[in-house]
Amino acid sequence: QVQLVESGGNLVQAGGSLRLSCAASGRMFNNYAAGWFRQAPGKEREFVAAISRSGSSTYIADSVKGRFTISRDNAKNTVYLQMNSLKPEDTAVYYCAARATAYDYTYSRSAEYNYWGQGTQVTVSS
Repeated sequence: QVQLVESGGNLVQAGGSLRLSCAASGRMFNNYAAGWFRQAPGKEREFVAAISRSGSSTYIADSVKGRFTISRDNAKNTVYLQMNSLKPEDTAVYYCAARATAYDYTYSRSAEYNYWGQGTQVTVSS
């Protein structure tokens, strides 16, 4: 099993940047694919970015492509979401997710993940 703890959420002005971190407990985190999702008030949870277990493959949602990047450091058991050129519509609670996998794939559906963090709030002011 793995436990996930997100950090790095904050209040930022439009055009600014934030880096979210997701720290995973346990060993063998390089056996887990990971992803970021977000949920704004009154809206469904949506996919943001995913990364394969090795980090060699990433997949970014069209809504944030060119502004957000996902990366990981398996030696530190941590996944990152770098968010640049933030917009007010990026305001949401951001969740980290993980799933054990034997394949070096990315996963973009929330149902494909079985471990979730508690979320971190990102607020972008106009």
